[in-house]
Amino acid sequence: MIGEDPAITPAMTLAAPAGELHRSLDWKGAFWASSGVPAGVLLTMGGIAATIGQPSWVVWIASILMGFIQSFVYAEIAGLYPHKSGGASVYGAAAWLPYSRFVAPISIWANWLAWSPVLTLATSLAAGYIMASLFAPDAAIMTWQIKLVDLGFVRPGLSLRINAVSLIATAFLLLTFALQHGGAARAAHAQKILGLVCLAPLILVGLIPVFTGNLPREHLFPLLPMLRDAAGHAGFGSWNGYGLVLLMGAMFGAGWSTYGFETAVCYTREFRNPARDTPRAIIASGVLCILVFALVPLAFQASLGLDAMLSPSIYDGSGVAQALASIVVKGLGLVASSHAGVLIANLFIAMLILSLLLIVMTSMMGSSRTLYQASLDGWLPRYLSRVNSHGAPTAAMWTDLGFNLILLLASDYFAVLMISNVCYLAFNFLNLQAGWIHRIDRGDKERPFRCPTWLLALGCTFGFVNMAFMGAGADVWGAGTLRNGLIALLLIVPVFAWRHYGQDKGVFPHALVEDYARNSDGTMTRRAGWLPWLALAGCAALIAVTHAFALHHGAATAG
Repeated sequence: MIGEDPAITPAMTLAAPAGELHRSLDWKGAFWASSGVPAGVLLTMGGIAATIGQPSWVVWIASILMGFIQSFVYAEIAGLYPHKSGGASVYGAAAWLPYSRFVAPISIWANWLAWSPVLTLATSLAAGYIMASLFAPDAAIMTWQIKLVDLGFVRPGLSLRINAVSLIATAFLLLTFALQHGGAARAAHAQKILGLVCLAPLILVGLIPVFTGNLPREHLFPLLPMLRDAAGHAGFGSWNGYGLVLLMGAMFGAGWSTYGFETAVCYTREFRNPARDTPRAIIASGVLCILVFALVPLAFQASLGLDAMLSPSIYDGSGVAQALASIVVKGLGLVASSHAGVLIANLFIAMLILSLLLIVMTSMMGSSRTLYQASLDGWLPRYLSRVNSHGAPTAAMWTDLGFNLILLLASDYFAVLMISNVCYLAFNFLNLQAGWIHRIDRGDKERPFRCPTWLLALGCTFGFVNMAFMGAGADVWGAGTLRNGLIALLLIVPVFAWRHYGQDKGVFPHALVEDYARNSDGTMTRRAGWLPWLALAGCAALIAVTHAFALHHGAATAG
């Protein structure tokens, strides 16, 4: 009804379900609940280094600083809805709904499609670390698989199959699901224990080269993009059109990891004091991520150098753990092949595996609450709003689990990651623009945290910058990545139509409608006028222009 009817009254809306999340968290609990985000560096660091070359460490620093600035916009809009769970996408959708009932759910859908696959990506990488530690590369179990479905029409070489990695990863997923069943407070306590153990190796690997001075200049400079000749040999390119597209592709890939600490605002509905805890949680998480995302890639690149970055195991992430372990072993003055060196390396890899399970817990907690709140608000099917006696959104968690059990069968996890990143940056754009839309439409509403206006404007600008990264850089990671990601975004249309027109008969739940500002005649406030539509038109044009730029310079399939 919103966007068409002149007025909506509580009598015209659906009642909210009885089950609710429990207010059992403070900002420290949310900090630990989102403490798995820094482990995301393990998922994309190798691929970015193998794509852009020596500027990769600068890419990570620039990306995390962008993410930190953007987080202040998310903190403001989260404070407008202290009674809602689900994170920034839910609060952003509330800004877009008065202007279009179909644009608003894209925000939530895109966020979920970006966060949920982390369950697959992290558990599969952890399983890969285990396989690499236990078996030689030429062992039969390393190549054993049962092919189920060929998906070459989506991406060349993509298929669904069962192999040893998918089976081990499935066991990890089930373990995570069991830990999440007791509610946010219990899960956050488990994450605190894991976090203390697992964040230590990431911080350690970042600090050791700084203290030992083992940062070879030739591995960090010159800051020129990597260029491969016809034989595949790497060298230095230049900042021409091709180099700029590679840079935009690297920034596109890094954003998937560095922007992720915005998940700290997913727990607003479960904070004991939302006004105090929301900004504290996201700022504390941001500071942690700045430390890890700045130092770890720097140490990683200084250790490897350009030639070592070309290893296929670095690109797909499977060799990243061993590379990081070697930094620690060398920093402690041990010989890698010695008994002590092997022991320390294996212990370090085990801790990295636990850190990947940490990001799985973070993702399941955040993405399931996005599904839960989207169901309450009338975007997604009603069954997702069910919770158990501990206040955990179990129906949403089961949905996350089932979706990722299917994704674990995919033969190319990196393809899944980058398609999901198209969705993530689309969410990022919509929510950064939601900051100024809320400021115009709800300028007089109480805000526990008010983002400085210049930061709000900078966040809005970064939304467009990220769309340029996506338009030019998505297909650096494989032909069709941008197209497939945009198709995935549009899948919300039939899902939302079924819920809104099929289940709810075109009427939004009261839990959603009561949040909107009203004029004196009862109609919804739309003070922003045509500006949101202008922003969307500018976004579409920017993606088209930057994608054409990438195609013109021949870098659209460089990955």
